[in-house]
Amino acid sequence: MKKELKLINMADIAAEQVHWLWHPYIPLGKLTIVQGDPGEGKTTFILALVALLTQGNPLPGEKIRSGPVCVIYQTAEDGLADTIKPRLIASDADCSKVLVIDESEQGLTLTDERLGKAIIETGAKVIILDPLQAYLGGGIDMHRANEVRPILSRLAIVAEQTGSAIILIGHMNKAQGMKSSYRGLGSIDFRAAARSVLLIGRTKGNPSLRIAAHDKSSLAPAGKSIAFEITDGGAVCWKGFCETTVDELLSGNGMVQTKTMLAEELIKEMLTESTPAVDVYNRAKTLGICERTVKAAKSNLGVIAEKSGKRWVWSLSKTE
Repeated sequence: MKKELKLINMADIAAEQVHWLWHPYIPLGKLTIVQGDPGEGKTTFILALVALLTQGNPLPGEKIRSGPVCVIYQTAEDGLADTIKPRLIASDADCSKVLVIDESEQGLTLTDERLGKAIIETGAKVIILDPLQAYLGGGIDMHRANEVRPILSRLAIVAEQTGSAIILIGHMNKAQGMKSSYRGLGSIDFRAAARSVLLIGRTKGNPSLRIAAHDKSSLAPAGKSIAFEITDGGAVCWKGFCETTVDELLSGNGMVQTKTMLAEELIKEMLTESTPAVDVYNRAKTLGICERTVKAAKSNLGVIAEKSGKRWVWSLSKTE
């Protein structure tokens, strides 16, 4: 039986604006991949974003948020009680807004109808699958495009129909000296299906820092790389934007120095003794560091602010 030919006239298609969970890094109604080598902080990074989202706080680089959102988080590698929950608490997440689909009786896959049902039932704006390789389903060869492509197409439809951001956490292969396009584990169709890809890693020059670099951006100009540090307690300190490229991140080269890091150095230098906050702000201004960045650095360092008369005085530790 011959198939009937049906044509779509683009004149009949209404143009739609792209909506964002985090501009330009994570679009709503689309697939996003966050990938990196094991131990580089992919899960900690994404849980820190989850914490901000559930509290309705601005994401890095943003000034305002519309309000707290619910998040569905699925993990096949980390324990909910001993790993995920402590990290959420460390990041001050509203855990009542973080939901998990129960997989105790049946494992979840990327084509599972429970994904769409959970999004609709909870109104979640984000669903995270960590790592994506664990949710392909039995018998699927992740290196074969003809097997991967239809699965990702169905998942993209779920994202589009629900308007939620679906974030896939992915490992990278061990190949060295290759373009980032070919470092993702499995078929390149994973990258092709995603509208945005973030790469998490660190450079040799600053091994304590992690960098989130925007590796692919199909819907907007790529965003600046973002530096962050993971504390001993598992929380994330955001260090601001930096110029580190994806290639530098993959090679391990490059030094990182953000405005937030400069502000932290300034605060440490000035707060050898209690110092009026206005003096810190004024000095920072001469160095081109804005008040918002100084406040971020103050929070990262745990600066103590006390009222002395009519002015605020800062110190790094209380004086005896």
